[in-house]
Amino acid sequence: MQTVKLNNGIEMPIEGYGVFQIGPEETERCVLDALKTGYRSLDTAATYGNEEGVGKAIKKSGVPREEIFLTSKLWVEDQGYESAKAAFEKSLEKLGTDYLDLYLIHQPYGDYYGSWRAMEELYSEGKIKAIGVSNFDAARLVDLIMNQTIVPAVNQVELHPFVQQTEAKKIMDEYGVQIESWGPLAEGKHGILENTMLKEIADKHNKTVAQVILRWHLDRDVVIIPKSVRSERMKENLEVHDFSLDASDMEKIAGLDGQQDMIVDHTNVEIVKVMNNSKTPE
Repeated sequence: MQTVKLNNGIEMPIEGYGVFQIGPEETERCVLDALKTGYRSLDTAATYGNEEGVGKAIKKSGVPREEIFLTSKLWVEDQGYESAKAAFEKSLEKLGTDYLDLYLIHQPYGDYYGSWRAMEELYSEGKIKAIGVSNFDAARLVDLIMNQTIVPAVNQVELHPFVQQTEAKKIMDEYGVQIESWGPLAEGKHGILENTMLKEIADKHNKTVAQVILRWHLDRDVVIIPKSVRSERMKENLEVHDFSLDASDMEKIAGLDGQQDMIVDHTNVEIVKVMNNSKTPE
């Protein structure tokens, strides 16, 4: 599996398996399938309610823990120095591990400064191999960087052909922050998998539209975590390392940027209210 080197020297697989919106009862089976298929990077979060299933699958799989790059995230209700440390320990317990490879602040709301100080300490103690953020716009990210000690290793954001984050990526590259897409296939929304132009590119390379989109991310050095509950689709999503898009393909896809709204607009007041009122499952 191709990897990227984070700003602290840690290697992270450029493609992983995400478990967002997979129910607790299905998670163990899906993660087992993903590991059997060849995934070695797993992305979960406290608020997904399925950390236990991820942990059980890792143990049952027989894959050594050190071969798996495991990511989880801190939810809004747990922001703050003390509460972040407690939430982190709770995630470790549910996942059945004594460390995380990557821990992210899930949303740019609440006392994320306090959370970051706690995460810096956990990192220095060796309980986390890398720390980062999620859904931080460029301005918030730079503000955090300029007021804390450790530069985030990763910023996981909405990124797909309709929301390409070109300017934000330039800033992340400037500060050495690896960009990661939490919805590389736009969650299948906006008719992206039926897009005529993308179908033409897919036919040209004898690939599916989904494979073309995932390859587009990789050609831009974007870490991706596509989700599927079907093992055959998991396999298909990994079969994107045997071709590349040419300049013409990339130019055509660049033209899709901004043609659809964001799936989640983090500047929307109603979104802010929802995020701040949401609780993590017990």
